[in-house]
Amino acid sequence: MDWLDDRCPDALTAAREARERAYAPYSGFRMGAAVVTNTGATIPGTLVENVSLGLAMCAERVALFSAVARGEGQPQILALVAKRTNKQLTFPCGACLQVALELGGLDLIVVVSDTDGDCAQARLAELAARLPHKPR
Repeated sequence: MDWLDDRCPDALTAAREARERAYAPYSGFRMGAAVVTNTGATIPGTLVENVSLGLAMCAERVALFSAVARGEGQPQILALVAKRTNKQLTFPCGACLQVALELGGLDLIVVVSDTDGDCAQARLAELAARLPHKPR
C-alpha cells in the first residue's frame, strides 16, 4: 500500500496492541486505536464499555483525549483496528470523527485495519468534510 504517511504502519501496530486491552464484555467488539502527533508521540486508546451504554467510550476518542491530556501536540494520524462491520472495514463513528476534526483538522489521516490486516486510509476531509469545524 502507498501510505499517505510513513508512520501509518507503526500507528496500526500500536492500535492492534491496544485492541488486546479493550474492555468489551457486552458487545465483544474489541477496538484499538492510536494517535500519532506532530511531536512524534504515539498514544494508544482502547474501547471501554459500560453496562450503561452512554458511558462507554470509543477507542479513538480515548486516544485523542489522551493526546490532549498528555500535552503531546496536534494529532496527525488516527489509526483504528477492529473487526469488520457488515463485511466492510470499520471506520470511526461520527462522534469520533467530530472530535478528530476538532483536534486534528481536515488534514488528519485516518487509517483503519481489520483483524486480518486489510487496510484503508483517507484524509479526514474526505470522511467528514461537512461536519461543523472551527476555522484554521
